[in-house]
Amino acid sequence: MLWGLAGALLLGWLFCLPRQLFKGTVYSTVVESAEGELLGARIAEDGQWRFPPADTVPRRFATALVQFEDRQFWWHPGVNPAALVRAAIDNARAGHVVSGGSTLTMQVIRLSRGKERTLRQKMIEAVQATRLELRCSKRRILALYAAHAPFGGNVVGLEAAAWRYFGRPASELSWGEAATLAVLPNAPASMHPGRNREQLQEKRNRLLKRLLEHGDIDADTYEAALAEELPDAPLPLPGWASHYVEHCPRGERTRTAIRLPLQKAVESAVNLRSDDLAREGVADMAALVIDNRSGEVVAYVGNSSPERERPGKEVDVAASARSTGSILKPFLYAAALQEGVILPRTLLPDVPVNLGGFAPQNFDRQFYGAVPASEALARSLNVPSVFLLREYGVPKFHALLQKAGLTTLGHDAAWYGLSLILGGAEARLDQISAAYSALVRSYFSSGEPRGANNDEPGAKNDEPGAKSALFAPGTAKYSGRGAKSSLFAPGDWNPVALWYMFEALKEVNRPDELDWRLIRSVRKAAWKTGTSYGFRDAWAVGMTPEYTIGVWAGNAEGHGVPGLTGARAAGPVLFDLLNLLPASEGWFPEPSASKKTGESLDAEGVWASVCRESGYLAGPDCPDPEDILIPSAGEETDPCPYHKNGNFVLPPAMEWFYKPHHPEYTGAGETASTDTVIQFIYPSPGSTLYLPRQMSGEVEGAVFRAAHHKADATLWWHLDQTYVGETRFIHELRLAPAPGKHSLTVVDDEGNTASVSFTVQ
Repeated sequence: MLWGLAGALLLGWLFCLPRQLFKGTVYSTVVESAEGELLGARIAEDGQWRFPPADTVPRRFATALVQFEDRQFWWHPGVNPAALVRAAIDNARAGHVVSGGSTLTMQVIRLSRGKERTLRQKMIEAVQATRLELRCSKRRILALYAAHAPFGGNVVGLEAAAWRYFGRPASELSWGEAATLAVLPNAPASMHPGRNREQLQEKRNRLLKRLLEHGDIDADTYEAALAEELPDAPLPLPGWASHYVEHCPRGERTRTAIRLPLQKAVESAVNLRSDDLAREGVADMAALVIDNRSGEVVAYVGNSSPERERPGKEVDVAASARSTGSILKPFLYAAALQEGVILPRTLLPDVPVNLGGFAPQNFDRQFYGAVPASEALARSLNVPSVFLLREYGVPKFHALLQKAGLTTLGHDAAWYGLSLILGGAEARLDQISAAYSALVRSYFSSGEPRGANNDEPGAKNDEPGAKSALFAPGTAKYSGRGAKSSLFAPGDWNPVALWYMFEALKEVNRPDELDWRLIRSVRKAAWKTGTSYGFRDAWAVGMTPEYTIGVWAGNAEGHGVPGLTGARAAGPVLFDLLNLLPASEGWFPEPSASKKTGESLDAEGVWASVCRESGYLAGPDCPDPEDILIPSAGEETDPCPYHKNGNFVLPPAMEWFYKPHHPEYTGAGETASTDTVIQFIYPSPGSTLYLPRQMSGEVEGAVFRAAHHKADATLWWHLDQTYVGETRFIHELRLAPAPGKHSLTVVDDEGNTASVSFTVQ
C-alpha cells in the first residue's frame, strides 16, 4: 500500500506541471531587422507590452536578478527551505507578510498560474517548481521569468521594459540599468520609474552594493552605476518600416530581411523628396528595395513623412491598388519577344487608331508613324504598345500578369481590353516591384546566361566548375504584402528576350540628365516610369543585377495633380535610392552563341538575319541586313514587309507621320508598286466624332486627312457617295457632316480608292 501511495504521489508529481506554462498568454508583435535590431512593435491584445519570450537572459540582468531575488538559485532544486523558514520568521515578527521566501522558479510558476497568494497556493507552487527544475535548465527558467515578470504599468517582461524605460535592447543595458530593472518586479505597482523614485533608487543602490561585495562589478563600475539617472516616463518604441511592421504576424517575433541602416537611409531620402513635392500638392510617396538574389524586401516605406499632417498619411500606399499607367509595358515587350510576336526592333505602327471607341494617344499628343519596338518601350509610347497588345492578345497578357503575382486584377481580360497596357488596371507597388525582381531572378536562374563566364562581373561560384549564375533555381522568395511566393519559375522567361528588355530600359532618359556612357561613376539601371490617367499616380521601377527599386508618388486619397509624372516625381527618388545601394558588380551579361545564322543553343536563342530598317527578318529585297541573336520563336515571324523594288516603303498612314521625323526617308517613288497607296489619317475607322461649334452656334466642322504614296497625287473626296471636293499634294478637307453614320471615300487619278466609316454625334 505504501508503495502504491508512493507511486501515485510520483505520478502526480510527474504530471503536475502543464505542458505549456504560459498557454493562452498573448504577446506583443515584435519585428526585427535582418541584423536582429528592433524595427517596431505593437501592443498585445490585452493592452500589455509583453514581448515574446527569448531563449536567454543577458548576463548583467541575470547576475543582478539572482543577487536580488534568489542568491541560491543556481544550486537549489526549485525550493529553498532556508528561505521559506526565514520568511516565516520575518512575517511572524512583523505581524504581516513582508517576505514570501519564493525562489525564482516558484515565481515563474506563480506568474504562469495567476492565482492569489495563499499558503495553499504557495505549497502548489513549491511542488510544481521542483518539477519545472527537472524539465528546464536554470537558464531557461531565468528566461521564462524575465519574459513574464511585471515591470510597472502595462510593461511586462525584461525586453519590453528595456525598450520602454531605456530605449535599447536588454543586451545593451548598463549595470545601473540592469540593477534598476532587477528590483522592479519585486514591487512593480509601487516602484514604477515614474514615481517613488527615492525608494527605487535606494533599492537599486543596495543591489549595486551587493554586486560589488560579491565581486560581480569593480569599484569604478559601482561608482559609475550609482551616478546613473533613473528613467523617467516610458519611451516610445522604434518606428522603422512602420507599415511593413503592420503586415507582420500578430503576437509573434518576426525576423525580417529589412536592413536597418539601409531602411533609415531610404526613409530619409523618401521623406526629403516627398516634403518637397508636398509643396506642389503631391502629399504621399512610397518606396521599397528588393534584393534580387533572395526576392526579399530589404527596405520598405509604405508612406512618407508620417509626422506631416494630411489626410491619408496612415495609408500603406505600397500595398494599395493604384492605376498602373505605363509600368506594365516591359512585361508585354519581353513576352512578345519570347513568343515570336516581334523581334527586338520590329517597327510598330504609331498612327491614329480607334478600336471600338478606344483611341489611345501618346503622352506628347504626337504620332511618329513607325517606331522600333525597343525604342517605343524606352520612350513609353502608348499607341505602339496598344498595337502590340492587340497582336499579342489581351487574355494571354492578363494571364501573364496574374502569374506575376498581381492579385488586384479582379476582372477578366475582356473587362480591361486594350486599356490594360495603359493604366486600365490597378496594381500594388510591392507586387509590381516583386514581379520586376522576379524577371531579374529568372534571367540568372535560367541556367548559365550565354556570354557569362567565371570572370563575368557579378558572377558567383561556390565551387570549381559551378555555373556562373547569380541566382540558383528555386531561390525566388518574396516576403510580404500578399504577393505570390513563386512568381515566375526558372525557365518561364527566355533570357534573350529579357536581355533585350533590360537593354531597352537602360536607354530611358534619366531625370538627372546624366549619361552612364559618358560618366563612369553613374550607376546603370534598367528602369521604367508610369503615369496614370488624370495625373493621379506616378511610378518608377528600376533594376540592376542585384536590386530592384520601386517608387510611387501621388496622393493617397486619389486626387490628381497637374504635371505629376513618373519621370518627374518618382524617377529622381529612384536614383536617390540607387545611389544608397552598394555599387553593382556588373551588368546583365549579354547572351551569346556561335555566330552562325540559324544556329541555336538550348532552344533559347538563334542567330538570324534581320532588316536594319524594319527590324523584321530580312527579306530578299532588304539591303545590308545584320545578324543578331533573337529568341528561338522569332524564327517564325514574318519577313520584312516594307522593302519593295529596292525601296523602304511604309503604308501611307505610317509614312505620313514618319516622314517629318525621318528626313532620310525617300518613300515609294513614282515607280513603286505597293499593296496600299491611300490611307485615311483622320478619322479612324469606326470612330465617333464630336464636331465643335462656333460662338454663333454654327457647326465648325472637322478637318479630314488622307495620305498617298505619290507626292503629287490628286484625290477626289465623296461623303456618302456625294462628291465634296478634291485635293492635291496635301490631302486635307474640312467637312461638317450631319449627326449620324457616314462613309467617306477618296479616289486617286489611277482609280485607287480608300474608305472609312464614322459616326457624328
